[in-house]
Amino acid sequence: MDVALRRGWSLTTAFPFMISRRTLSLFWRCGAGTPWPPAPTGRRGAAAPRRHAHSGASEGTERSPGAAPERLPFSRLSQEDLAFFRETLPGGAITDPDLLEAHNVDWLKSVRGHGELLLRPQTTAQVSEILRYCNDRNLAVNPQGGNTGLVGGSVPVYDEIILSTALLNNILTFDPVSGILTCQAGCVLEGLSGYLEEQDFIMPLDLGAKGSCHIGGNVATNAGGLRLLRYGSLRGTVLGLEVVLADGRVLDCLSTLRKDNTGYDLKQLFIGSEGTLGVITAVSVLCPRKPSAVHVAFLGCQTFEQLLGTFKLCKGMLGEILSAFEFLDAACMGLLNTHLKLPNPITDCPFYIVIETSGSNSAHDEEKLHNFLEEAMTSSLVTDGTVASDDTKVKALWSMRERVTEALTHDGYTYKYDVSLPVEGLYQLVTATRDHLGSRAKNVVGYGHVGDGNLHLNITSPGPDPSLQGAIEPFVYGWTAGVRGSVSAEHGLGLKKRNYIYYSKPRPARTSCELYLEAVGVNVG
Repeated sequence: MDVALRRGWSLTTAFPFMISRRTLSLFWRCGAGTPWPPAPTGRRGAAAPRRHAHSGASEGTERSPGAAPERLPFSRLSQEDLAFFRETLPGGAITDPDLLEAHNVDWLKSVRGHGELLLRPQTTAQVSEILRYCNDRNLAVNPQGGNTGLVGGSVPVYDEIILSTALLNNILTFDPVSGILTCQAGCVLEGLSGYLEEQDFIMPLDLGAKGSCHIGGNVATNAGGLRLLRYGSLRGTVLGLEVVLADGRVLDCLSTLRKDNTGYDLKQLFIGSEGTLGVITAVSVLCPRKPSAVHVAFLGCQTFEQLLGTFKLCKGMLGEILSAFEFLDAACMGLLNTHLKLPNPITDCPFYIVIETSGSNSAHDEEKLHNFLEEAMTSSLVTDGTVASDDTKVKALWSMRERVTEALTHDGYTYKYDVSLPVEGLYQLVTATRDHLGSRAKNVVGYGHVGDGNLHLNITSPGPDPSLQGAIEPFVYGWTAGVRGSVSAEHGLGLKKRNYIYYSKPRPARTSCELYLEAVGVNVG
């Protein structure tokens, strides 16, 4: 790219086509405190509007955290533009308001855009042609996968063109020797899992939204999920990417090599970038063999300290067969019982654990699991539990963890927080938030991935409540920063966390981003 990104400029200047949405560009000008750095010169020499973290009333008085930034000076969609897109994508340029509705509203129905055009390309070449045209015409674009995001980053802020990857849904190649899958970005995670299981392999990623989320969106947000403890993050399992940049150029880094030490690992720039630097159109990913023996244990503990003791024991005694260690609290169980009519499979406890083992020898795994459970019960770490190896029962036990999000949607308006914390203090934030909010919240619940220190803190109320939100934020982020945690473990930043990045990233971290940008051809002055 030949647009200079000088110190003090925002990513909007270098990548104008998609930074009008709630993205990382905001963070260069919307810190948690005083806006920083200074306002840049806009594209084509015009002064770019400031996206302040504060209202115009007075310095230091924040807008509501979900408030949209000011619309940047992008062009409005014209009839000429519509004619071009209809010719480029016959049948794939959609303006029907009824069809657009689902693409303008996020999964939580907490953020709504006003996009007037939905584009559904089927090839990388079409994506390239679309972005080249939008870049030349100064039209804002919002990339969208399965629209399952939880931070308001998957739908327009204003009237951006929605670029859907839904029809980029072909599996390109699969190598049964190496286990490397190459597919287009719009492939649904559950569909990929089903395909791989027929080949005796599995995806290294599994999460509750697997029936709707796209692999490209998973990569763009660096989704974590339930198998991270065993297989690691997408930064390790994604081997290559094909990405269309803002000006329509195609960056072909779709490698299937596990080793390539020739300079910068450019794919890492796009993993977790939330669509701000380019549109991912294809992915190659390393997939593990399907385990022939899977067991799930659902256990109850009286204290979180006992839960942590169980985790420590579990790692020592189950070792290489441990694939997941999840938890939920009694408040989550109450929501499952009340709203989804799911019965508790064991006696009531303050905390519950879901442990999964996976291996190649059922007898070996059963013996290790039996010895672990016997020690956990004898040591009074666990008070009750049940074990399943049958597929139906395994899915039933997993549903106690996976359907918590669904249960929360029936409990009222939900404020969702996805934070990384030191494992030993993972639940302290839930307790601190309950104490801080008192009776202002309907429910405060905690669940998540103990294995990687990821807490999902959820607060419900009868409806949207600005005063409650003001009490929650920035309390949760300040508490998280106080223990050197991260304000986003796996959901990304989007709109809802755009003003809070500096609770986790110091300002000098911008230097690292500049180095990455230089690596992809952006001149950092």
